[in-house]
Amino acid sequence: MTRRNAAIIAVGTEMLGPLRQDSNSLWLSARLEEVGISVVRKSVVADDLDAIGEEVAASAGIAELVVTTGGLGPTADDMTVAAVARRLGFSLERNEAFLAEMRRRFERRGLRMAACNEKQADFIVGARVLANPRGTAPGFWIEHGGKDIIVLPGVPSEMKEIMEDSVLSELARRAGGAVSRRRVLRIAGMGESAVEEIVAPLYEKWKDDPVTILASPGEVQLHLKVTGPPEEAQRRLVSMEADFRAALGSRVYGVDGEDLPAALGKLLRERKETLALAESCTGGMIGSLITDVPGSSDYFLGGVVSYADSAKEGLLGVSPGTLARFGAVSVEVAGEMARGARERFGASVGASVTGIAGPDGGTPEKPVGTVCLAVSGPGERAIAKKRMFPGDRAVVRRAAALFCLHLIRRQVLEEPTPD
Repeated sequence: MTRRNAAIIAVGTEMLGPLRQDSNSLWLSARLEEVGISVVRKSVVADDLDAIGEEVAASAGIAELVVTTGGLGPTADDMTVAAVARRLGFSLERNEAFLAEMRRRFERRGLRMAACNEKQADFIVGARVLANPRGTAPGFWIEHGGKDIIVLPGVPSEMKEIMEDSVLSELARRAGGAVSRRRVLRIAGMGESAVEEIVAPLYEKWKDDPVTILASPGEVQLHLKVTGPPEEAQRRLVSMEADFRAALGSRVYGVDGEDLPAALGKLLRERKETLALAESCTGGMIGSLITDVPGSSDYFLGGVVSYADSAKEGLLGVSPGTLARFGAVSVEVAGEMARGARERFGASVGASVTGIAGPDGGTPEKPVGTVCLAVSGPGERAIAKKRMFPGDRAVVRRAAALFCLHLIRRQVLEEPTPD
């Protein structure tokens, strides 16, 4: 079998509330993908015998491999082993040798083992036991009806070690040596539909390899994925990436985990440019994003948070006449703010943001979400843009900050930006 799919079940009533999240499935998805197994279902289920059993059956109905995490502990609400065994028609049997070893482990640590821990020695008859070097709860691998059900602890360190030591190599062998390779192309300053329009002609060529477009404030990501033998998968991924890069050009600012502040910092350092900022509605957020990057002192000189008009005038040299005629939220004021930041700090590039983040302060002419941005330099070049960013205050501010970084990058590259 060269391709398989999987379902992941996180067991734990606490993850159905607002305080805990299932993080195990993210790690599992990535590792399964590496060995050519696609995840087709994820679920979270309460600590309930019937609910766990029903979800295992439902997941096994659509996936060849089912992986559960959680519910292997010693307390009364840990019932995954019993639920899986009952649903699949397997019996439980207490393993006295394992129970004795559990007691010795507690004694070596100077502790008394509570009676409730004994249930962790109840093994599923006919299942392969997966040793747990980090904890008392072993995992189980059950083959039933042509499907594989793997039962793992919920403690992340324990789950990961069992997967890496006892599961992944076997799954890779069964998958016939197939692997999956993924590349994420990151694009700023464009909407999801605009990216789609550019890359859509490539879908037919790569119809056998999935492409996913994901949008978030200030960014669009293209996820490219191929599956096959390692060398073939790598070759196809390189070719696929080249096609999408050719279509998008320099709109792609980075790949995989590289974010926009890091990509911009790399560019500024390579071009030996320096940057200064003037921020109003973003309140220092752009400077924070830039200085999150190690080594940003190589190119970032400083910034001014000029909320009040008096700060724009006194600190940045914005003309009172410009403020009176066009208002603080205008491309004209943004342009003078950017130039003022560049001149005050002696930077080669100055950038600015001024806008109405909300929830109040909007007018019919300048509604909430109106943001004006400008970049001055390097040299005498300058750009100024007006944008409408939908969303609440936090979304508007972050989108504005990221769009400003995008404008700086395009300006340094000496490339035009769309209106």
